[in-house]
Amino acid sequence: MTASETRMPFRPMLPPTLALLVGLLVPSLVWAQPAPGAAMGGSDQGPLPVGVITLEQADVPYEVTLPGRAVAYEQVSIRPRVNGVIAQIAYQPGRPVKVGDLLFRIDNETYEASVQSAEAEVASAKASLEGAQITLERYKKIEGTGISSADVKDAEVSLHQAEASVKTAEAALRTAKLNLEWTEIRSPISGIPEVADVSVGSIVTSNQTTALTTVTRLNPIYVDVQESSVRMLSIRNLVENGFIKRADKLSLKLQLETGETLDGEGTLRSPGTSVSTTTGTVALRMEFDNPKRMVIPGQFLRVDATLGTSEAILVPQGATQRASDGSLTVYVAREGKVAVATLDEIGSYQNNWIVTGGVETGDQIIVDNIRNLREGIEIKTIPVEYVDGVIKEVTDGDAAKVPNSNASGEAQPADVAEKE
Repeated sequence: MTASETRMPFRPMLPPTLALLVGLLVPSLVWAQPAPGAAMGGSDQGPLPVGVITLEQADVPYEVTLPGRAVAYEQVSIRPRVNGVIAQIAYQPGRPVKVGDLLFRIDNETYEASVQSAEAEVASAKASLEGAQITLERYKKIEGTGISSADVKDAEVSLHQAEASVKTAEAALRTAKLNLEWTEIRSPISGIPEVADVSVGSIVTSNQTTALTTVTRLNPIYVDVQESSVRMLSIRNLVENGFIKRADKLSLKLQLETGETLDGEGTLRSPGTSVSTTTGTVALRMEFDNPKRMVIPGQFLRVDATLGTSEAILVPQGATQRASDGSLTVYVAREGKVAVATLDEIGSYQNNWIVTGGVETGDQIIVDNIRNLREGIEIKTIPVEYVDGVIKEVTDGDAAKVPNSNASGEAQPADVAEKE
């Protein structure tokens, strides 16, 4: 056989890269074929099941939350009223003291001596007064027999001078006694004293600016809050228009830094009379009982103020979404399809928005399977209860679980519980 007879047919060779692309393309074309029974742009799975609640109108407490700072009910800086050396610190820091309790004692030897000297001056002045009285009486008896009327006048002047000297000496004695009394520095209020800024042996003066210590009364406690003048006007308009029914008594609850609520309710002490030119806010002062001293001055707190009630619709916050422009929306079931409603809210109450527009009584809002929703898709509504993020079916028979969902990218998934 010749070489020409044994030659193999010509087959062009593909480059390795092109061969790889062809190998990947063939199965991709197979996978891309429409599945049997699938329609273009749709699905044969039927309407999407969603949990819904029916909106109702109710009397809702109208609450506002105000940031504030705790302020001492009474606070006194203790300073000496006389000069001297600290001889005793008579209190324990942090332990309650009452009005009049001894805090410091200043060495009093010099002041005791001053009292004794002043007492002697009083005695001397009284003796001089007694002598002047005797002289005047004697001169009056013998006037005209060697004692002229001028001598009597001089005796009267001497008597008046002696009386004045007694008063001067008595005043000096009172001053000396006060200085001696002030060597014992006592608390002017009931409260909690801080650590002393001096020690035994320290020299103190009556005109010093540095306090020896500070005594603070913690029960009750003040809380100063700042409220926007704009919101105050808005609330006033809501009251005047009848949307808010003002309560007989303002309800004030204090939230601590830990989120706990202080026992008891507060009282508004100062409603504020001017608006800050820099912040546009009004300063309000409130008073709360603080028997356990859980609140101390300087703490940042929140005051929940219930101003009254209003007839409104509550929409669970977990069922809403906040758009990039700040608008608040919710999915609503209408004629078997998903619709999007933009809400008008004026506040919140117990994890619900207080809504005045966008939805109406009787509307069904979707609270579950929200992640899979888009406007216009067909849905099958399942009545549920939605309480504190927990969803329960309310249909008859065995309760089926409603799929979990997130109301938004930041919302927590709602818990689903079976009907009991």
